[in-house]
Amino acid sequence: MESVMASTVEAIGTMLGLAFLGIGIGLGILESKVAGSIGRNPETKSDVMQGVMMVAIVLVILLLLLFAFLFLLLFFNPLLS
Repeated sequence: MESVMASTVEAIGTMLGLAFLGIGIGLGILESKVAGSIGRNPETKSDVMQGVMMVAIVLVILLLLLFAFLFLLLFFNPLLS
C-alpha cells in the first residue's frame, strides 16, 4: 500500500517537474523569437502579441488540466483500493 502511494507521488512530482520545465523552455524560446520578429518589424507588434497571448492561454489551460489529473491520481487512486 505504501509503495503504491510512494510511486504515485514520485510520478506526480516527475510529471509536474517535466511539465514546468517544458513550458519554461518553450515560452523562453517563443519569447526570444517574438522579440526578434518585433525588432525586425515593429508595426506588427499587436498581431504578434495577440498570437503569443493565445499560446500562453492555451498552455495555462493545459497546465490546469494537468493539475486536475494529478489531484485525481493523488486522492482517488484506483490502485489503492
